[in-house]
Amino acid sequence: MIKGIAILLLFQLLGESLVFTTQLPLPGPVVGLVFFFVAMQACKVLGFSVFTETETAADGFLANLGLLFVPAGVGIVALWGQLQSQAAILLVILVTSAIFTLATTVWTFIAVRRLVWRGQPE
Repeated sequence: MIKGIAILLLFQLLGESLVFTTQLPLPGPVVGLVFFFVAMQACKVLGFSVFTETETAADGFLANLGLLFVPAGVGIVALWGQLQSQAAILLVILVTSAIFTLATTVWTFIAVRRLVWRGQPE
């Protein structure tokens, strides 16, 4: 499992290094994840089984994913008084952002559907 975690961290380091040196406007871990995906696919095509321990480590992380939400929950409980005093504005922000997200998602779906179906008979 340590080898798997080391491999995951190595790809994150590669992504962070590339973003830092090239000043790409992307998060380093996302670039590292793309590198990791490409490496996994290349090993799959070539018949190597390098990432078996990485899969075990990833399964361990996913099994304990709920623990990552504990700090957010503690923060909500600790700042409950401030949250109550700001409840109205928080509600407006949440509803507005939900509507904006929904509208953007629908607009994107419609735009992609028009691009995909362009030139095909209906």
